[in-house]
Amino acid sequence: MEFDFIVRTLASMVFSSTPVVLAAIGETISEKSGVINLSLDGSIALSAMTGFAVAFTTGSVTLGILAAMMVGALVALLVAFSCLTLRQEQVAVGFVLTMLCTELADFLGNPFVRRPGPSVPPMPIPYLCDIPFLGPILFRHNAMVYLSFLVVVAAWWWIARTQPGLKLQGVGERPESAFARGVDVNLLRYVYTIVGGALVGLAGAAYSLSIKLGWSHGHTTGIGWIALAIVIFGGWTPWRVAIGAYFFALLKALGSILQRNPAFEGVPTQIFSSAPFALMIFALLLLSSKGVDRVLALFPPQIARRLDRLIRGRAPGGLGRTFVQE
Repeated sequence: MEFDFIVRTLASMVFSSTPVVLAAIGETISEKSGVINLSLDGSIALSAMTGFAVAFTTGSVTLGILAAMMVGALVALLVAFSCLTLRQEQVAVGFVLTMLCTELADFLGNPFVRRPGPSVPPMPIPYLCDIPFLGPILFRHNAMVYLSFLVVVAAWWWIARTQPGLKLQGVGERPESAFARGVDVNLLRYVYTIVGGALVGLAGAAYSLSIKLGWSHGHTTGIGWIALAIVIFGGWTPWRVAIGAYFFALLKALGSILQRNPAFEGVPTQIFSSAPFALMIFALLLLSSKGVDRVLALFPPQIARRLDRLIRGRAPGGLGRTFVQE
């Protein structure tokens, strides 16, 4: 019985984490290039609404997913144009677009509120889904979940193991040096911001067509902010960002299970739904506190530096900084 409970909980964690994984990896790619896209929460909402509306209207889930990705890419393009070409403050632009996209999603999505529509069908992988323990957890989901696995691996490989990935890190860390070596810094920032935005749009589609089917007002509220926090929690490293997303999803799964437990019958349901958000904030505060520095001081300097990079990571040196190409 306990074994089944663990399997169900972990399977729920993997399934429900998909939008957060996709959005957080998309933002990681954008921030690796030096651009902060704070429009995530609104972009996810508008993409989720668009993806469901297109799928509902056309009957094609694939078209819905593509439309959602185009919306996410377009919002990211607006961020890039405002920050890189018009040289506006990245944080301010992101906040304004978050509010604009959220309001647009609520207004344009009115005809589709709480209407049943198509969804991504389950797609268990033959043979692999029958593997004891791992099969039900990893291989009895749908294509969106498997795609999130591939996105994490591909992002890590591209950033850490390829020549274009080194250029990506260069324009995010030291854009002046990258430019001196012949790299078109702002062009690469445009490209990676749009790619990251497309993944954010894919996260919105995953939410309305796979996780929480349909569309309603406030359908995705808070997911974008959590994705932004997870990027920091994961130290701008794809595999660590994915772990942070799974950790958040695990907290939500446990909260849902505890909520149905008779022992917690008198506890308000709002506590269980908000606890994962509060715990993520607490984890971020813990990582940025001096307590971690005191623990690291117990180790030799070389080991302490490696542990510090492993635990907390480091933001790209050029993050949020406009680069003017002469």
